[in-house]
Amino acid sequence: MATFATSEQLLVIIDPAARQTDGESVRIAKDVLSAGAAAKVCLPDSPEEFARALGRRGSRRPVVIGDDHALLRAVTLLHREREPAGCGLSVVPVGETSLARSLGVPAGAVAAARTVLDGVERRLDLLLDDSDGLVLTDVTIPPTRTTRTVAREPVAPSAPWYRTLLSRTLPARPPRLSTVPSPGPARLRVQLDGETLVDLDQPVEAVTVTPGSSGLAEVEIRPLSVGAEATPVRASGQTVSVTGPDFRYRADARLSGPVRRRTWRVVEGAWGLVLPSA
Repeated sequence: MATFATSEQLLVIIDPAARQTDGESVRIAKDVLSAGAAAKVCLPDSPEEFARALGRRGSRRPVVIGDDHALLRAVTLLHREREPAGCGLSVVPVGETSLARSLGVPAGAVAAARTVLDGVERRLDLLLDDSDGLVLTDVTIPPTRTTRTVAREPVAPSAPWYRTLLSRTLPARPPRLSTVPSPGPARLRVQLDGETLVDLDQPVEAVTVTPGSSGLAEVEIRPLSVGAEATPVRASGQTVSVTGPDFRYRADARLSGPVRRRTWRVVEGAWGLVLPSA
């Protein structure tokens, strides 16, 4: 855990989406940061300019003003530099910020900017998948999407005279059949550190993987319940592998896939985020 002096220099990167979404919150945050520390402000117009600004930060501490996409972009760029562990990141959430809030970043421009100046850096674990994708909060594998056939009654004009004429002249038409998507149980093999927790013969409703603490991932598997509610399977380990028919998953609320196999491993203390001191 590290604290910061207000004399420290900041690199304030304002994501273009934030400027378009809520320019007033951006202005307030910039004013608070500039009044409390030596701040260099960057206004990138593209992801490439965002990356260049972050890469040229030097000794300045990076501050991102933006939404969850900007936060993920910054952590991913630092990871590719192999520097997230040595660079405490600050965030002022603007726009869609459910991810930042779930990590403990205050909502509101003033509170978040004051946290940048007065907060403490906390080391956080993350999940790294086998395609080099990062997960800051959790992975959820929801039920698979299946289709079912339903009967739809033909819709006739509502005028009474037309319905009467139709009933006298034409035989009744059978209902029209169509398919609609519906959730169904997933059949997955979930392995934790090489040990199988659930196999393909046991349908499950959902699987959740969360970076816990001390380098361990928390896994929760909810088996398909028939009648009485089934007891979830919970376990902790370092590496989680999921195999099965094409499945999709949500990582930090982003939908990915379909894939047939994905492996996540925990990276302990992989990155630093400045959060309120109390």
